[in-house]
Order: sequence, then C-alpha cells, then structure tokens
Amino acid sequence: MQSYWRLHRYPILFAVACILFYWSFAYNLVRTDFVKLFMLFGALFYLTSKIIQFEKWNFKFLLVAGIVFRLVFLMAEPNLSQDFYRFIWDGELIKNGINPYLYTPDQIMEQGTVSFPSMNELYAGMTDLNARHYSNYPPVNQILFALAVFLGGGSVLGATIAMRLIVVIADFGVLYFGRKLLQNMNKANHLAFWYFLNPLVIIEITGNLHFEGVMLFFFVWALYLMAKSKWLWATPVYALSIMVKLMPLMFLPLFIKYLGFKKSAVFYSLVLLACAALLLPFYSSVFIDNYTDTVGLWFSNFEFNASIYNVVKKIAVNYFEAKPWELIDSYGSLIQKIVLVLILLFAFIRKNRTLESLITSMVFALACYYFLSTTVHPWYVVFLLGFAIFTDYRFPLVWSCAIILSYYAYTNPDNKESLWLLAIEYILVIGFFIYEMIGSRPKKLYFFKK
Repeated sequence: MQSYWRLHRYPILFAVACILFYWSFAYNLVRTDFVKLFMLFGALFYLTSKIIQFEKWNFKFLLVAGIVFRLVFLMAEPNLSQDFYRFIWDGELIKNGINPYLYTPDQIMEQGTVSFPSMNELYAGMTDLNARHYSNYPPVNQILFALAVFLGGGSVLGATIAMRLIVVIADFGVLYFGRKLLQNMNKANHLAFWYFLNPLVIIEITGNLHFEGVMLFFFVWALYLMAKSKWLWATPVYALSIMVKLMPLMFLPLFIKYLGFKKSAVFYSLVLLACAALLLPFYSSVFIDNYTDTVGLWFSNFEFNASIYNVVKKIAVNYFEAKPWELIDSYGSLIQKIVLVLILLFAFIRKNRTLESLITSMVFALACYYFLSTTVHPWYVVFLLGFAIFTDYRFPLVWSCAIILSYYAYTNPDNKESLWLLAIEYILVIGFFIYEMIGSRPKKLYFFKK
C-alpha cells in the first residue's frame, strides 16, 4: 500500500481534488454564478489532464476515477439544463399510452385528458420553449425516457437516477468499443480516456443528462464493427445511433468510397429500413409535420454560442439594416444547403478508403457544421470529441475546454451572450483547427489527399 502511494500519490491527490470539485459542481452551484462555474471547470480540466498524463497506461486507475467522478452526480438534480424535465415528461406520456409527438405540454395541460403524479412539477420545471413545442427527440431516445420513468417508480428523482445510470452505462460502452477500435487502428488505447474522463462529458452527460453519449456509444460500436469487416451487422447499430439523435444521418454520404458503390447502397437501404422500423410505433398522420416543424426551429429560430453567424449578424444588422428575425430564418435555410454541399465534397473529393480517413472526413464535416451553425450548446461538442480521438486532430479537445465560456449567457435573465467571450472561444478553437490543418508536420497537409 505504501509503495503504491509513493508511486501514485500525485494522481491520487488530483483525483480526490476532482471528486471535491465535482461535488461542489453537482450540489453547490447555480448556473448564474459564472465565476465559480468557470473556475471549477478550469481546475477540473487541468487536474484531469495531469491524471491522464501520469496514469495513461494504468487502465484500472483511470477506470475507477471515471466511475467515482460519475457517482458523485448520482443524486444530483441537473443544474445547467432543464431539458431533463421534458425527457421525463415524454417518458410519462409513453407510459400512459400517449404518443409524445402528437401533443405539446401546453396542449396536454389545457386538455386535462391525462394525469400522472409528477405532472405539475415537470411542467413547471421545463422551459416555456419546451412547453409550447412538440417533442423533437427521436424514437430510441423516447424509449429510454420511458424506461427511466418505469425504473424511477413515478418520482422525478427516481427517473433522474435511472436516466443517469443509462447514460453512464453508455459511456462505459464508448470506452469499451473505443479502446478496441483504437487498438484496431494501431493507436494508443489510452486516448479513449480523453473522452471518458473529460469534464465536459462528465458534467454534460452524467450531470445534465444529455444523450449525446448514448448516440456516440452506438456510433462507435458501428464503426468498430466496420473495422472488423462486419458492415452488415453495423447497419442496425448505426440506425440506433441515428434514432437517439439525428446527427449521424449527415455522415451517410461519406461511406460511399469506404464501402464501394454496391455495398454502400445496401448499407444505406438497411440503415434507413431499420430507422423506419424504429419510427413505426410512433407514426401517425400528423407525426411528420409536427416533428419536422420542431426540428426546423433549430435552423431558423434559435441562436446560442454561434461563431460565423454572429459575425454575419453583426455586419448585416449594422451595415445593411437587416432584421435579426428575418436574417436567422434565411441564414438557417442557406446553411442547410451549404452543409449538404460540404458533405458531398468530403464524400467525393477525399478518398475515404481507410477508416481513419473516413472518420477524419466526419470530423471535418461536423466541425464545419458547428462553425456555421446558429446554435452550438456545450453538449453538442461531446459527439465531435468522442470520435475525433480516432484521428490525429485535437481541436475538439480544445473546444471541450473553451466552450465553458458560452455559459456566461446564463448570468443574466435575458440570456444575453458576451461576444468577447465567444470571440475568445472561437479564436482558440478555429485557430487550433487551422494550425492542425496547415501546421509544420507533414501529416497536416493531406486534407484532400488521404
């Protein structure tokens, strides 16, 4: 024991400090206290980097640390996001035999046709935005919400704990298949801990109950199956990833060179058939309209932590007297087209013959989408971070640290952002991205060659 302490005393002390900081984050922090939030997150990121640096080959130490850090949040109510109230609400509707895509919470409350014990608490807790819109969470997400409600025994705390266990199990899956995939790609498997121990992942996935980690679990599992030449088996798993969050749908064109035309056609068909099968239990005559209208809002109505859009908005409003509500609508429509063109370029200009090259194209595509997007919540970066570890690019890791600056918006009732802080965030991220693209190392010069 004494010899172990002598060999590992600094990582142990760092881990204990992380536990205390996570405890403070989980139980003694309100999101309006930006200074405390920023300092805690910065300290956690620094300490975590030192733990990985010292113990990167000590799998058991890093695994136990990741487990304990997550257990700190077990009984905590999410304090940086209110989305979990809507998750539980949708789960309660399914439990009561109601399709969550057909009615908004406002409509349910007005009609009074359904009642469950936590109804008023959930409705009061969710944002007005959630209350007046139809659900935009895909079917697998809905099934997991219902499972959490069932396991939670009818209480909000019970459902919260159940959801937390679900996302933690998914993170173990990311670690398991991530390490195996890294080994298959002849990369150091400790790189998976840059996801598993990342403070952004622990706080936003385990703490705030966002399901990007579940999407990533199925996504990495599917990539591993492809690496083992089991692409047919990967199709239902990839469909599960899409039906947790829609983001992997945008990568489908990139597989055409990796699989070849015939195999990719079969792959696309099977993935879409599996998605349709998962959608079928929720289908109704108005489902498509309700769902597409709600998803469309993210492109044309919301803005948070944007980079290029904020520059465009500043120029358009100040010099061309554009109206902000009209600008975001037209910008959102334009971005959808630009992103589609970029993905097709990555699909047909890059070779994408190897799995690493394919995943690198995915990193470029998603990063470009986020840079152009009007809305980039901190938990969105978790997905980018999770599969960027299989490439040589580390700008998503920088982003997972810098994105905490976006939470300054919650320090005031109007959620007004600080453009200076957003400028710092994106100068760091885009600057590091450019450095990795055109830096001095030879590997950085193969953007359209590999």
